[in-house]
Amino acid sequence: MQSRGKMPSITTKLDQLNNLLPTLPQQYHRLILVVGRHGAGKTRLLKEFSRRADGTIPYLNLNLALSQRLLDLTGRERPLRARRLLAEILDEHPQETLALDNIELLFEPTLHQDPLLLLQGLSRNKSLIAAWPGTYDAASQVLTYAEPRHPEYRRYQRPEVTVVRM
Repeated sequence: MQSRGKMPSITTKLDQLNNLLPTLPQQYHRLILVVGRHGAGKTRLLKEFSRRADGTIPYLNLNLALSQRLLDLTGRERPLRARRLLAEILDEHPQETLALDNIELLFEPTLHQDPLLLLQGLSRNKSLIAAWPGTYDAASQVLTYAEPRHPEYRRYQRPEVTVVRM
């Protein structure tokens, strides 16, 4: 078990992702969450994983891509169109697998989305590896985002998803 405060080897995590990738097509939700707090190395891991895949697994900054499309919409239209816009963004990439980073916009309360359900739904059509800025407690099988009382707080008990902890 890794000690608290010690960052895992990026090579170990790359190997873990490479071992999980072939199993995704057999899963109902073709989704891997790379879970860790800010600064845990999720971005570095996804960028390196994408780089080593030689164009077969593009790295996508989700906040940037989605926010650009939401800018032209009114506050009322944004929650109604967020899922469709996200699906369009993913469809622009013909590759079977995408690495998604910076997903925090999905937690924006005014969008009225359930980020995990949204990612799970989208992963029915493409394999997704997404950086999840939060925590996962393997013993209790609890996935969280933000702290309780924070407006973006989310807690999922036994999520149906593959988790790689940072």
